[in-house]
Amino acid sequence: MFSLLKRKQKKFFSDEEEAKIVDAIRAAEQQTSGEVRLYVESKNRFVDPLDRAAEIFLHLNMHETANRNAVLIYVATVHREMAVFADEGIYQKAGQQFWNNAVHAMISEFKNDNYAEGLIEVISKTGQLLKTHFPYDSATDKNELPDDIVFGN
Repeated sequence: MFSLLKRKQKKFFSDEEEAKIVDAIRAAEQQTSGEVRLYVESKNRFVDPLDRAAEIFLHLNMHETANRNAVLIYVATVHREMAVFADEGIYQKAGQQFWNNAVHAMISEFKNDNYAEGLIEVISKTGQLLKTHFPYDSATDKNELPDDIVFGN
């Protein structure tokens, strides 16, 4: 049913880079009720990477967070495509310019082969944005989605 939810593909990150990315996701989420996920696959089977990110967002049930404040960072390594897809709760608060800037920041780092660094930067900025609009509340917050990197085909 969810064939795109495989956990491993050809190694795109070193073990150390993977650990740093997951740590960045956890650090971002410790300051907010929002959720951040990273999905990496080799090829995008759709024309538009944002459409692919939207499909994955739904398959990962990211639209089911209580405050509709989940963000998916999508990367297709072989096709060299990326997108950042945010649920309606956070998308409307941030505006299109924030998401455009996030993608441009990734592109800038990716051009220098700094893939992990680019992702960590975007995860951190997304966490700060989520913190501003959806601050962490220890009484009510729970981790609604896993923090690991999801690898597709």
